Amino acid sequence: MVRLPEVCNHNSETVILAHYRMAGLSGVGMKPDDALGAWSCSSCHDAIDRRTHMELERDYVRLAHLEGVMRTLAVLRSEKLL
Repeated sequence: MVRLPEVCNHNSETVILAHYRMAGLSGVGMKPDDALGAWSCSSCHDAIDRRTHMELERDYVRLAHLEGVMRTLAVLRSEKLL
């Protein structure tokens, strides 16, 4: 759902929830609520957490992540899971 074409491995077996972090909702040792997460392949998640692909602009990655959160929420809502 994050859609970082430069790094995405397109492997559904590696999909995990990538939590969107922001001041007031997360911090040291505190993850945000699962509702603030996007389904992400392991490669996109590494870019989100800045473990790899540091050449990608931080704002670009954060926007892709935020859009992924919205897409994930839309799917969960359409499946009546929210």
